Amino acid sequence: MPGTVLLLAASPVGRGCLVDAASVLPVLAAVAPAVLSGTETANVVELADPLEPQAVLTRLRAAATAPGPLTMFVTGQLQLDRRQRLPHLALARTTPATVRYTAFPWRWVADELRLRPPGSTTVFVDLHADADTWEFLAGRPLTAGPSTELYGRVAPPPSRRTVAQPAYMRAVATLLRSGHRPSPDQLHQQALTRIPGEENARPGAADLVLAPGRAWAGQPWPPAPEFTTVTAPPHAPAHPPHPPVPPPVSPVSSVPSVPSVSMPTVPTPPPAPSVQLPGQAGRRGSPVPPDPHEEITAAVRDGRHDDAFALAARWEREALRTHGSGSEPVLHWMEVRADLAMFAGDAERSCRGWLALAANRLDAGQAPGAPEVESAVDRAHHQWGLVDDPARARELGAELARLRQRVPGRREGALDHVRRQLSQLQTQT
Repeated sequence: MPGTVLLLAASPVGRGCLVDAASVLPVLAAVAPAVLSGTETANVVELADPLEPQAVLTRLRAAATAPGPLTMFVTGQLQLDRRQRLPHLALARTTPATVRYTAFPWRWVADELRLRPPGSTTVFVDLHADADTWEFLAGRPLTAGPSTELYGRVAPPPSRRTVAQPAYMRAVATLLRSGHRPSPDQLHQQALTRIPGEENARPGAADLVLAPGRAWAGQPWPPAPEFTTVTAPPHAPAHPPHPPVPPPVSPVSSVPSVPSVSMPTVPTPPPAPSVQLPGQAGRRGSPVPPDPHEEITAAVRDGRHDDAFALAARWEREALRTHGSGSEPVLHWMEVRADLAMFAGDAERSCRGWLALAANRLDAGQAPGAPEVESAVDRAHHQWGLVDDPARARELGAELARLRQRVPGRREGALDHVRRQLSQLQTQT
């Protein structure tokens, strides 16, 4: 049965371009269709710098409904829309302000491929992310649906005034031009060995590597702490009550008091909740109180973790009094406190915080498959693995196992991992 190949290369025109995506198409087009597909014959569809999301959707839908194996090669850049904060593949007309209307939502890929038979779909991607998307993807691995084998990498934003090259996809194309088509996993591994690191990538940031059944960004299960970020409440007011505050620029990893530990950057402050600390109720014309995230950031940088935690807890109590349990401001401050405990190296407190946050989100009616719920459980899972006290680990592990039954997450074997670890802990006194 003939196969289908979809070659898609897209990036914005002008200053917003992060990667020269279309430059790899001539190399891919020089590969025999049968080698691209891994079948005796294949139909190849090429999309170079498309203008409209609907045009991409039409071609993707046609490829997804075609009989036989489907192989996709996608090169481009990812950006978040400002309203829903979801990743999109930027197209030729995309700008940061028009992502929602001019870019291709990545979730459409999974939607269109979800009904294909397992084992019949392979997707190779070479994507570059802008700064916002890079932070977003830190705790939310990119997927293409449960029945699709996804290989490739997501690269960090390049240095300013530079345009990156699709080195991974070029390596894939060069390997295939030999006329030999190894298995997708072998092809992926061979391509990775040919991209040791791009000089124009953000210093210190490694590519996020994608492969079925493999760890996100090369990290073992459970997710590593550097891939946690504090996210703003998704339903934050369109016009925040306080003026926007620039995000902190100093990463926790630069604090002298925390040497030799790779820590995540201090959370970027979301729009401040529409509550005030007790005693700060302002009169008309009075100075606007400072954003509490700045004070928390300063405390973490100075190593005053207890002060940072107390301030976050104070805001959480005020949000609870003002907005009620299960509200987004309350959930946001719970998330901040869980991350702060992780920054302080208190794995037990952090694990409890993430478990409580996940439970509260579920109690508030959020779906077990919601990204925020899955992320909270994944983070609890990671912090649980760092708890040294066997008795506390058994207690938290039992709670985590119950939660994993409801929220299995996107990494296969998460519940089994908890049960195995619990079984080992039972033998410890």
